[in-house]
Amino acid sequence: MTTPTTPGPVPPSVELDLGGRTALVTGAAGGIGRACALRLVAAGAKVRAVDRDGAGLDALAAQGAGLAGSIEPLVLDLTDLEAAEQAATGTDILVNNAGLQLVRPIEEFPPEVFHTVLTVMLEAPFRLIRGSLPHMYGQGWGRIVNISSVHGLRASAYKSAYVAAKHGLEGLSKTAALEGAQHGVTSNCVSPGYVRTPLVERQIADQAAAHGIPEERVLTEVLLKDSALKRLVEPSEVAEAVAYLCAPQASFITGTSLALDGGWTAH
Repeated sequence: MTTPTTPGPVPPSVELDLGGRTALVTGAAGGIGRACALRLVAAGAKVRAVDRDGAGLDALAAQGAGLAGSIEPLVLDLTDLEAAEQAATGTDILVNNAGLQLVRPIEEFPPEVFHTVLTVMLEAPFRLIRGSLPHMYGQGWGRIVNISSVHGLRASAYKSAYVAAKHGLEGLSKTAALEGAQHGVTSNCVSPGYVRTPLVERQIADQAAAHGIPEERVLTEVLLKDSALKRLVEPSEVAEAVAYLCAPQASFITGTSLALDGGWTAH
């Protein structure tokens, strides 16, 4: 689903040299994670691309071939928390991006799905941060970028697990910033509105069912109702924000949330 004002892919604009750095990106097989992995590898990083979609990771590695850095695919289900923490060992840059969504009223929300969402989107980032910090602290430099959401700053009905996880991620990110400051480690959130990803495309169908309206009305009347800019955010725009937070110019930015929300939180 598109709007007339949808831009094309955003070209890289942040001067960034990550040669010799290792980055880990979760949910890297598609959407925001894919865009972030490609942006970091273009800057020269060795990217440890984590996802449970092996075919998607293979496609990502093929797309990244020939760029300045390299992509190391790692098939991993983040509900395996021990494996997640081990995977983060030795990383200089951590991008916590993986997520999932289910749109249901609280009284109909399956408890097992709530548990899974919180595990993947909050507990796994904690374990990944925990696994990455010894190396970051040891070298006196590190970048943690948590892909939050406007739903980490605002709530929406029918998204109890997602909103709870993102609010928790915002708090975790701030705590990591306070603890990491004396070690040269920054921790920030990038909090976009609705991004053009498969996750959002599935939400359109879910929201249509929840609100009893046709899918074509969901984008403008539900998803973008509170956004001043009536379009979806592009994954490449989110990746540019992540790149900026890894750049030397952003070394004094920590413990904050960069909202890419088209004016949603201006209300």
